[in-house]
Amino acid sequence: MERITGHLEGARGLADEAETARAGAALGRALRAGDVVFLSGGLGAGKTALARAAIAARLEAAGRPAEEIPSPTFTLVQVYEADAPLWHADLYRLSGPEEARELGLDAAAEEGAILLVEWPDRLGALAPARRLEISLESPEAGGRLLRWRGVGGLWDHVAEALA
Repeated sequence: MERITGHLEGARGLADEAETARAGAALGRALRAGDVVFLSGGLGAGKTALARAAIAARLEAAGRPAEEIPSPTFTLVQVYEADAPLWHADLYRLSGPEEARELGLDAAAEEGAILLVEWPDRLGALAPARRLEISLESPEAGGRLLRWRGVGGLWDHVAEALA
């Protein structure tokens, strides 16, 4: 974990799906109301797998029974009730910020929801000033590389979980 230009940054390798799930669960347990997480990476990089593990861990910590956690690729947004509302959005099919505005992500974050946003580039100027940016890459050697950067301060609680 390293502080660069006021941001907190780090990276770690994820050997397989099980390690991706453990990282996602650690992320889910560490998030706080109002946190916004951007998940970037190519198709099949593991964004949805990481988000599902985070959601499952958050629901479990809130005493909620296990439930199916579908990809929001077609619904665009899935909402879960835990100790704080948890929104999982997949913006892949959107053309830009105007369509994203209609989903109400900004209002949800302002009201204390936790947001996990796949394909956040579609937000453009709507991107919140305080966010955790996670990128997943699949190196040729196998596994995944998870890089993260906390923007806007106050990400130490998540940095420790991801390290």
